[in-house]
Amino acid sequence: MQDRFDVVVVGAGAAGIAALRRLSATGLSVVALEARPRVGGRTHTVLAGPDLPVDCGAGWVHSADKNLLAKPIEQAGFTIDRTPPHWMRQSFNRDFPPDEQRAFRAALSHFEDRLRAAAAAGIDRPGSDFLEPGGRWNVLIEAFSSYYNGAEFDQVSTKDFVAYEDSGVNWRVSEGYGAAIASFADMGRIIVHCPVATIRHDDRELTLDTAKGRVTARAIVVCVPTSTLADGRLTFSPSLPEKSEAAADLPLGLADKVFLGLDKPDDLPIDGHLFGHTDRTETGSYHLRPFGRPYIEAFLGGRCARELEAEGPGATTAFVVEELGALMGSGFRRKIHPLAETAWAADPWALGSYSHALPGRAGCRATLAAPVDDRIFFAGEATHPHFYSTVHGAWETGLRAADEAITAFG
Repeated sequence: MQDRFDVVVVGAGAAGIAALRRLSATGLSVVALEARPRVGGRTHTVLAGPDLPVDCGAGWVHSADKNLLAKPIEQAGFTIDRTPPHWMRQSFNRDFPPDEQRAFRAALSHFEDRLRAAAAAGIDRPGSDFLEPGGRWNVLIEAFSSYYNGAEFDQVSTKDFVAYEDSGVNWRVSEGYGAAIASFADMGRIIVHCPVATIRHDDRELTLDTAKGRVTARAIVVCVPTSTLADGRLTFSPSLPEKSEAAADLPLGLADKVFLGLDKPDDLPIDGHLFGHTDRTETGSYHLRPFGRPYIEAFLGGRCARELEAEGPGATTAFVVEELGALMGSGFRRKIHPLAETAWAADPWALGSYSHALPGRAGCRATLAAPVDDRIFFAGEATHPHFYSTVHGAWETGLRAADEAITAFG
């Protein structure tokens, strides 16, 4: 491959694809180097069956009314499903009566009010410090955090949690969010199977040691998960300890999915929802018949997801089948069959799902995003101050880092 470029983009997830598109329009010589055999990073659509696309990673177009990707996705020919999610409700009121559902939503709202008040006062303690002592709904609030943050609130910065901006409008892409993002990739400028091990910045030219040889560049845009920097799978010479430390303080939480086919789909409501249990944190959130299709998308996060992954392939599926069977009756097990499960903690190029700031470390997003010598620029969802953990947040940071590189070129 060519070994000299004006700009090299490291990583071809959402941030890398966005940066590459922006830079390619300038006339600069640009390439993206991607470790995986595919593009999209933590957005990834697969076929779980004939005509059954499912999103293994990001699936919701969050803050869709403000999301800069919603319109381009639709213009590209993808179908936007604007059906609102029912994450806080329980289909059939199964083991969760309406009055208890209202009480849970009220408890969560009051808890978030306490977090906002603490953040406004400059307090950055673990979110769990603000749970109601002995509160009935604390375990389900922690389960919510495991889905929302990929970690329980004892691992989540109060200030960072409050900094997230959410309009409350959430849509989905019928053909798959991951498929839509991958469609924006300029494959002629992306080299896959090409992890970068070291970036050397002690000379006039920047040098990248890659699996396919040495590459030089005038500027680099780094678009890799925080785990890659924190674990030293991508290093810098001379070292940049402020980057690896900031990345370590922005770990990737874990959210895994299980997809179950339905033999009798009409027994369940379209776009329904179930919590497996309301009296424990180790429980699944179940989206029933997304898009009206004959399957259930199960969502598990935090410590529960990590422990199940550690048990090996199939353990997460077994957990959700058992939980749904207990909730819906033993006969329900005979009406479902496994389609697919994810294991993002085991993915060597992710080791998790999306970032959260550890308590007291909310400022690390700005530290990670800061350029180095106006030659090395950083992007990715973890570097966004308000839209972290989202695809559109990653995309925006890719555009921002590309613009920083273009400005540096004058």
